[in-house]
Amino acid sequence: MKNKIFSLRPLDSDVAALLLRLLFGGLFIWHGWVKIDMYNTYQPMMKDIIGIGSKLSYNLVIFAEFFCAILVTLGFLTRLAVIPIGFTMGVAYFIAHAKDSFQIKELAFLFLGLSIIIFILGSGKYSIDNLLFKNKFSKK
Repeated sequence: MKNKIFSLRPLDSDVAALLLRLLFGGLFIWHGWVKIDMYNTYQPMMKDIIGIGSKLSYNLVIFAEFFCAILVTLGFLTRLAVIPIGFTMGVAYFIAHAKDSFQIKELAFLFLGLSIIIFILGSGKYSIDNLLFKNKFSKK
């Protein structure tokens, strides 16, 4: 066991990918659900910061934070599903909170970074992607 703890190799990258997807996706599902549940309260407060209209912007945030997060959590089309989440967090960090202190926008920065990591890492062995695509896209 001591050799595994001090080894530079991952203990199990597939378990790590699963835990990362569950944590990341679960947090986003919660954030997205709050936006759905409080739709009539929060939607009017949304600003049109990227020029597509505030209502469409808010609906796209819900799509990313709730529906794409469900896909990430399940490990279904993970790399595709994490793109809207990363885009949303990039807009939040670089545009919506551009003038705010880092303390205000650090969560968006963290989620943007985790989106990139999940995109690079992929869904791992414990995912729907693996069940559906393991023979089609596996390394040979």
